[in-house]
Parts: sequence; structure tokens; C-alpha cells
Amino acid sequence: MSAVAAAPRTGAIVRVEGIGKRFAGIKALDDVTLEIERGTIHGLIGENGAGKSTLGKIVAGVIAPSEGRLLVDGEPADYRDPGDAIADGIVSVQQEIALVPKRTALENVFLGIEPTRFGLVDDAAARARYAELQEASGFAIDPEAIVGGLRVADQQKVEVLRALARNARLLVMDEPTAALTPDETESLLEVARTLRERGVTIVFVSHFLEEVLALADTVTVLRNGCLVQTTPSAGQTPERLVEAMLGRSLEQTFPERRPVADPDRVVLRARGLRREQALRDVSLEIRAGEILGVAGLVGSGRTELARAIFGADLLDAGEIELDGRPLTATSPRNAVDAGIALVPEDRKNQGLLMGRSVRENVGLAHLVELCTGPILSRRKQGRIDDLLDRLEVPEHRRGVAAKLLSGGNQQKVLFAKWLLEEPLLLLADEPTRGVDVGAKRAIYDLIADLAASGVAVLLISSELEEVLGLAHRVVVMRLGEVVAELPIAEASEDRVMRAAFGSTATAENRDKGAP
Repeated sequence: MSAVAAAPRTGAIVRVEGIGKRFAGIKALDDVTLEIERGTIHGLIGENGAGKSTLGKIVAGVIAPSEGRLLVDGEPADYRDPGDAIADGIVSVQQEIALVPKRTALENVFLGIEPTRFGLVDDAAARARYAELQEASGFAIDPEAIVGGLRVADQQKVEVLRALARNARLLVMDEPTAALTPDETESLLEVARTLRERGVTIVFVSHFLEEVLALADTVTVLRNGCLVQTTPSAGQTPERLVEAMLGRSLEQTFPERRPVADPDRVVLRARGLRREQALRDVSLEIRAGEILGVAGLVGSGRTELARAIFGADLLDAGEIELDGRPLTATSPRNAVDAGIALVPEDRKNQGLLMGRSVRENVGLAHLVELCTGPILSRRKQGRIDDLLDRLEVPEHRRGVAAKLLSGGNQQKVLFAKWLLEEPLLLLADEPTRGVDVGAKRAIYDLIADLAASGVAVLLISSELEEVLGLAHRVVVMRLGEVVAELPIAEASEDRVMRAAFGSTATAENRDKGAP
């Protein structure tokens, strides 16, 4: 793998001493001292808001510490921007994609380090180098592809290629697998192992504990901005790490499944939904208090189904009834007025106004209800704080911009936005994406409580364990069709995956309730 240069394998490449960091008066890191050994993979874990991403950004020069110091190769490093860190061979792959969307993959990979000849960009050399990086990583991304048109998973791969092009000797990877499929994730983890074998040091920030244990040599746990423990990964278990992260043992992963509140009342009835190639004759029903899980591979039509029901995408054909009445949702506003709420898969671009405060985000969908005439009512706005109390969003964070919250708290705010007025139907698309184990349980409890109160829930998740742990019934989609429908007692990972991959999925066995 010639894309990176081997480095000495002994001693600490990075040491942080007494590092602290504050944002708007809020302490994100507090007196953290830690060494990153050269040529190893060092996992950083913790709940959302624990400070793991902040620490990774300090190491990579993305942000500066408020106190303490950073040492690289034993010498103080005062990075003023990521370029300073890159000059030291430290490159980051951040959770938020930072590419130029209107440029090609090739241009993004070599942006700022373009090979030149006689003062001009050497396109042939760039393409040869790009091919070398692709071979080294195993990523097959068309160099001419416009980055803005790529799937998030492929954009993540371009980020990794860009880091490798800079001959990184220390790579900070912040939630690199959050948007990847299982196969893509394993490919990326294998790249990380190969880089380690060549002497590259990797700081791996993730909330996927099984991935961290399978990959890392050492694991550091952060909690509330403080370092709790640093241990070899050998001998650790997810349960022990969770206890260190939370300061307590995590009880059962999923709440107890309660009976469907009103099995005779059909809240959502969809018949023959069609939209281009995304939806092909989709029909389903959800009853009051029922959680219907929707499983399937990326591109199976799950998100398109939720968007069509919500009126974000117009249908070519089909009928929808909500609580026994015909629904013509030609826009999200129509759907909201009818009693439908959507928690979208992309909270940053589709769910929240990241520059606005928590309270403003929660109230935006309900301004009419919160006003007395044309004026916002302070008394009515008290309902926002009551709901945020219920969701355990810290009081001191409610006036800050949503972008300053942890992923878990952002997701709670997204739920709160739609729950100020309890809906008839909740469409939850990847409700725990980018959320740590502690916040996941809080969201699971919320979904279960809503169902118990009679809300119908359409639950879409790429985490099959999540679907099987929460749903009363599971439908499997493939290529825009419902190919299997299973009561939860008959659902299993094997049966769902066989249906998702199309091994035995036909209309006949779908009607029989088996994939």
C-alpha cells in the first residue's frame, strides 16, 4: 500500500496534557491528559456530549484548546488551523462531510495539493495517484463523479481518500462508519487495519462499541468532558464500556413491548402507492398504538415511503387514509395539519435549523398554537420547557444554537419539535442515527410511550436489532416493494435479511406472512 509512508512504531506520537475546552461558557473537556501510542488504533468513546469529538478535533488542529497543551513527537504543537496539523502529518476525517459539492471526486481528493508540471496541474499524475489510492483503499469511486451527487457513504469514502492523499501518519476518524452499510463498514475497518500495519496511527471516534472493540488496540472512555479510563481493548466488553460511559449499568436495551393500544382502529391505511421507480404498489396498515417496523437495504424505498406519506414527495398513484378519512398530503404543511409528524433521517439538513436555539426549533412547527393573536405567549411557551424536561434536555442548553448540542440532544430536540402537539401518526426515519447508547434508550422509551398512548408509529431503521426490539410487526421492502410482512413473533434477523436480499421473496409468500 504505497499511499502512505511507514513511521516508527514506538512511543507516543501525541500527548495531551490538562486539556480543557469551553464553548459559550459550557465546558466540553475538563483537564484531560492522554497519550496516543504510535502505530496503534486508539478508540475514543463516550455518550454524545462526552467530549470525544472535541478531543479529536483538538488533536487534528480543527479547534484550539481553552487550556492545557498538545505535544506531537514530544514537542509542543500550537496548531492555528487544520493546515498546521496536516503539515505535521495529522489529518482528520470529520463526522460532518467537508467536501466541495460541485467539484469532482478527483478534484476534492487533491484540493490544495494538486500535482503540477511546469506550473500547471498535472492531470495525468493526479489520475495515476488517484488510481493508486483506490487500489490501496479498495474504494471504487469514479474520479469524475460530482461529489454533491454521491450518496453520503460514497462522500465519506472520498474524505478518506483525501486524507490518504496527504500521507497521513496520524488519522483522526470521527464517526466514519455512521452512514455506511455493513459491507462498506467492514471495508473501511479493513483499510484502517492495513494503515496500522504500515505504521499509521489512528484515533477512532465512534459510538459503535462492537466496531471499536474489533478494531482498536486501546480504548479511552470520556464522560461529561472528563477522562474516565484508558485500557487495552482486549478483555473489554460492550457492557463494561457502557457502564464506564454512563457511570451506571445500562438496563435492558429495549423497553418492554406493550400490547397495541387499539388494534381495531386503523390510523394509517395506504393502498397501491406508486412514485416513479422508488415505490411500486406499496400497501400497508398501522393501527392505533402499533409500531410498524420497516426493514430493507439502502435504496429499498423505506425513506421514500415516509416522504410520500408526509407529502414531501408527490405520489404518481395510490390512496392514503388517516384515521378513516382520505388524506391528500400535497405538502408537509398539509400532513402536519392532518396529524402526521416526520422525524427525518438527516436532522442537520432536513430536521433542525442548526443556527437557531433549542426552544426556537421546538416551537417552529407550532407557532399558531403558541401565540395569543400575533404575539408569542410566554405562558404557552412554558409547554416547550415541560416537554424538554420530559426528554431530559439539559436546561442550560435550551437557549443555545442547536449546532452546539451533542447528536443525542439534537435528536431529542427533533422529537420535541413534533411532539408539542401529539400526532396521530409518527414517521420515524433512522431515529437513533449518530446517537449513543444512553440517548438511544431515552428515544426508545419515548417511542414506546407514544405508542402506548395510541400514536401509530412507522419505524424505519437500518439497525435490524432496533426494528426487532421495538416493533409489533415488521414489513420488509426491496426495490420499492413490500416483499414480506411478519408478526414480531415470527420475525428474525435471518428471515428479514433473506427477504431484503430477495432470496425467496415473492408476492405469494408475502401474503402468507413469510419471506
